[in-house]
Amino acid sequence: MIVSYKWLNEYLDLSNISAKELADQMSLTGIEVEGIEVKADGLKKIVVGEVKECIPHPDSDHLSICQVDIGEEELSQIVCGAPNVQAGIKVIVALPGSRIAGNVKIKKGKMRGQVSNGMICSLQEIGYADNVIAKEFAEGIQYLPEEAVVGEPVFKYLDMDDALIELSITPNRADALSMRGVAYEVGAIYRQTPQFKELPLIESSKLASDQIKVTVEDTTDAPAYQIRIIEDVKIAPSPQWLQNRLMNAGIRPINNVVDVTNYVLLLFGQPLHAFDYQRLASQEIVVRRAHHGESLVTLDGEVRELSPEQIVITNGQEPVALAGVMGGLDSEIVETTTTVALEAALFDPIAIRKASKAFNLRSESSARFEKGINQATVGQACDFAAAMIAQLAQGTVLKGAVVGSSVAAKDTLVDVTLARINQYLGTSLSFAEVDEIFTALGFTFQQNDGKYTVSVPPRRWDIQIAADLIEEVARIYGYNRLPSTLPSGQTVAGSLTAEQKAVRKIRSLLEGNGLNEAISYALTTEEKAQRFTFKDSQVTKLDWPMTEERAVLRMNLISGLLDDVAYNTARRNNQVALYEVGRVFYQNGDAKKALPLEENHIAFALAGEWNNKDWQTSVEKVDYFYAKGILDQLFTELSVDNRIRYERASELTDLHPGRSAFVYLDDEKIGFIGQVHPTIAKNYEVPETYVAELNLEALIQASFNQFVFVPVSKFPSMSRDIAMLVKEETSHQEVMETIQSSAGRFLNDVTIFDVYQGKNIEAGYKSVAYSLTFVNAEATLTDEEVNSAMKKVVQALTDQLAAVIR
Repeated sequence: MIVSYKWLNEYLDLSNISAKELADQMSLTGIEVEGIEVKADGLKKIVVGEVKECIPHPDSDHLSICQVDIGEEELSQIVCGAPNVQAGIKVIVALPGSRIAGNVKIKKGKMRGQVSNGMICSLQEIGYADNVIAKEFAEGIQYLPEEAVVGEPVFKYLDMDDALIELSITPNRADALSMRGVAYEVGAIYRQTPQFKELPLIESSKLASDQIKVTVEDTTDAPAYQIRIIEDVKIAPSPQWLQNRLMNAGIRPINNVVDVTNYVLLLFGQPLHAFDYQRLASQEIVVRRAHHGESLVTLDGEVRELSPEQIVITNGQEPVALAGVMGGLDSEIVETTTTVALEAALFDPIAIRKASKAFNLRSESSARFEKGINQATVGQACDFAAAMIAQLAQGTVLKGAVVGSSVAAKDTLVDVTLARINQYLGTSLSFAEVDEIFTALGFTFQQNDGKYTVSVPPRRWDIQIAADLIEEVARIYGYNRLPSTLPSGQTVAGSLTAEQKAVRKIRSLLEGNGLNEAISYALTTEEKAQRFTFKDSQVTKLDWPMTEERAVLRMNLISGLLDDVAYNTARRNNQVALYEVGRVFYQNGDAKKALPLEENHIAFALAGEWNNKDWQTSVEKVDYFYAKGILDQLFTELSVDNRIRYERASELTDLHPGRSAFVYLDDEKIGFIGQVHPTIAKNYEVPETYVAELNLEALIQASFNQFVFVPVSKFPSMSRDIAMLVKEETSHQEVMETIQSSAGRFLNDVTIFDVYQGKNIEAGYKSVAYSLTFVNAEATLTDEEVNSAMKKVVQALTDQLAAVIR
């Protein structure tokens, strides 16, 4: 929600309160302020000009030479390329030496040989986004109102000197999605009562009910629905002040009728819709659920196939609008419209949410219907809009609103005691202080024996229980004024659990290897959630996701890390080494009945360079062995290295089939390591990337009580090398296990030091060589003991792996 500081000043006295001070105070009372923008900031020497003469450029088919009055003694010549420039209009002029949007400096120059003393500007060139500019000016320059004074800065005529305060409104505070709601909020902060100007509604003697009939088939779908008829309207552009307010709020001006509906949307938070009465093709409005096979061409020109999940507005026969989301193209207000049917309603929030999601149509109207509408001002907003249309479009409002359904808005009564307020907040507030806060909020109340019965008006439909009232007291009293207190009771010395100690050890090890911690969203897309998984699981979907990009709970950490790698790579970071500790979510039952299983995982991703090139070091790219080396260190640190084995993971299709492996702890698969498949890497737009993900819970559990201190032997060790030919498909893990199981108790270490395939090696085979280290902690080893162990190793390799010893 973007709040105009100037507009707010019409309802409250903020003359001694700056926009910055107001924003700070609103943030302290619970409505977060994202930022403050003044569109004029950074712009200078931009004034009102009047085009006195406009002739075609002799050497160009699209340029014009304009003589412009900028309030000086002589006219200023400016060459302009806008197709809509003409004599007799007032325009935005950037003088020589001025600065426009993007910190661009305008200088005096020549265009095709003609002197140009500055620039006639479009709204885009002074900082407006394309989507908020009226279509008639979108491809050219903006015309200023006739009353604009030549030579004066343009900012006040476009309200560019207004401070625009952007609020981050949480779903429970939808009342602040309107200027009136924000005025009540600010009024409570500064102990003022907002004063709203009434617009008198003058009706003709002709009855609206004689012109249209309204029927609501199910009042659950539309608890309130009414139509007003305004005749003899003249469609034209809105006055500049109205266009300014809409553009500053991020809404494109259309015409005086449509702009009024959007203005009232901002003012009351009440969405309205204007139909062209003649184009409805009937004198009837029926609100119902759509039928199978029906379709509607919406205002954006798209054909929408409807279903009974959607509420539609019909002319008695066919849909003319998708309720609460978007109107129909066939009944929109056009230049020839003379009679307007103005709709004001309340719609079922769930149905509106489903419709906007189904068609991917998110609008200011649907957002408000989803979050809630002030039921007390539906009719008031409609009357205000009708009066405003009559004023700006010279229309005549027919007598009475034609009502299809209505609700009687009532105050909500909530009880709370002073003792409970103070207990929750840790304060010692008095009755007088709480009375003053409720009065500032505009809540009437009765107090008897320490108990308040508070009457909450319909504009604050978020307040239903005592805890809500206590929160209001805390907000207006000031969160920053609440005392800091420690919990009472017996205290115990804090300490880390064994799991926390293990996680800290792991973080330290990874960071010592040059990795940085990343934190990714737990919500992702269904496609990303199902990648890089080593367990069978269903996805856990959210019923009402905020976006399609955050619709399901993740089942892996890698997808999030790859997004981070892509982000860094796009910004030319050639050394990306990230890790994450977080939960993944597995669902093996009915997702609507059972909660997902949460499992703590650890993952990392390496991409780009491991070492940068300098005067003494060549560039080293990350590879599989850097990633595996980090895992090996991790397993050693957790004292589970002797229980870990790797197996080829060719069936994990998201990884390179020849550079990937599953990780097993004893016989339990706890993760994987490998290169991201080139196709997946291309989709993410990342370079060659190596990843690993492990079940952290299983690792930590296995590491408990595993560490056993072994003193360094005071007796010398002996080493033997062995080289062999084995089949190409024989894994290193198989060779290692065979050696370790047959070498006896004196084997201390096994290391591979050579792998060779090629010349002099039979096809389908490979040569591998290992170094075996033996040590006896109690005596000096003899050659006979080592030779005996080696003989057993050779026999086992020959029998079990059909190895040929070289």
